[in-house]
Amino acid sequence: MTNRVLTEWLAEDPVFWDSQGRAIANRNLWLSIPALLLAFAVWMVWSVVVVNLPNIGFQFTTSQLFWLTALPALCGATLRIFYSFMVPIFGGRRWTALSTASLLLPTIGIGIAVQNPATSYSTFVILALLCGFGGGNFASSMANINFFFPKAQKGIALGLNAGLGNLGVSVVQFVVPLVITAGMFGPLGGEPQTWIDLSRGSSETKAMWLQNAGYFWVPFIAVSAIAAWFGMNDLASAKASIAEQAVIFKRKHNWLMCWLYLGTFGSFIGYSAGFPLLIKSQFPGVNALSYAFLGPLVGALIRPVGGWLSDRVGGATVTFWNFIAMAAAVCGVLYFLPSTASAGNFFGFMAMFMLLFATSGIGNGSTFCMIPVIFMTEQQRLAKGGDDAAQDQAIKNANKEAAAVLGFSSAIGAYGGFFIPKSYGTSILITGSPEAALYGFILFYLSCILVTWWYYARDNAEMAC
Repeated sequence: MTNRVLTEWLAEDPVFWDSQGRAIANRNLWLSIPALLLAFAVWMVWSVVVVNLPNIGFQFTTSQLFWLTALPALCGATLRIFYSFMVPIFGGRRWTALSTASLLLPTIGIGIAVQNPATSYSTFVILALLCGFGGGNFASSMANINFFFPKAQKGIALGLNAGLGNLGVSVVQFVVPLVITAGMFGPLGGEPQTWIDLSRGSSETKAMWLQNAGYFWVPFIAVSAIAAWFGMNDLASAKASIAEQAVIFKRKHNWLMCWLYLGTFGSFIGYSAGFPLLIKSQFPGVNALSYAFLGPLVGALIRPVGGWLSDRVGGATVTFWNFIAMAAAVCGVLYFLPSTASAGNFFGFMAMFMLLFATSGIGNGSTFCMIPVIFMTEQQRLAKGGDDAAQDQAIKNANKEAAAVLGFSSAIGAYGGFFIPKSYGTSILITGSPEAALYGFILFYLSCILVTWWYYARDNAEMAC
């Protein structure tokens, strides 16, 4: 068993880091990653479940289905506001273990609910909100890992934690369509449902165990929670009250980075949540679940590249050009969408969305690389000319503020997971097309380009990073 509470942690000291810090930090990182992957999988499980609900007898409208994909993001984003402050209060080890174990509630609940076609829509709404526990975990996970690594390696460490954790979105969209085709748990898993193809003129039916979309994750969640409890560490130096952390609300750069992270992570999680249903609504002849997992896979795998690249050329530079590419990609999506004059081009549509997912992933890494640098620079400017004690305190203050901002900005960013699918649903309901929503996304990316250039990327920027 590891020493659970570490009373001394000097990540910026090369001797300490080389002798013992690196090994401990890496162990905590590699236990954090699978826990975060499972959290993302549970958070996004509704993006797959909703596609199959009508086929097994649930009479919900398209708008109601989009709500079920959006509600986990709404809840998760709100929980992140609170989760972002939990690590300095409870400790990273304790909070990771407990928050991971909380994922058992929605997974078991989904497994029970989908087996009965009489289950009310309100019950599904509650379960969708409970899946928000998975979204909340990201804030505490990133805040925790930030404490363990030195400034020069935060970008790649946070990129790995977030990027491989984000893989949970792709994993759930790839794995669930497979596991619901067989009775994996025998009599314990319940009887199959009859899946009916609702396409016009089709009479295809097959057996489906949609309950496995929830039950499949239960043993992995239990193992990960136990591993976190016994294998991770709490850092005594990371302790801070909510009042101490609340200073970030007075920091201008906290709010600016929240806006930029809404543009990067908000895009990633929003597009991930709405992608399967968007494909199904715009290209009904295409099997959405055969393609939907590819976007989140690309976005998650490339996220560490955003952190790595930012460590070398600067996070602001990467973020600036990245938002330009995102705006261009949305223009491409609009071009390939079906319209009154055209049936659209699915493969062009897919290619543009792959570019969107890739750039959202790079931007996730680059914006999170910017945050620790911004707050370390700010604190060191305030401590300039002070003695060694003042410099040490500046590093501690910067780490605490950066951890809180990482968590809080991830909370604001996660609201994209609600607004994007809800925007699709509203736009389709009012105009019959998602085009209005996509034009709104372009305008938002233009605002992100301006903020990044003015405050961080231009010559003589206020906080060049």
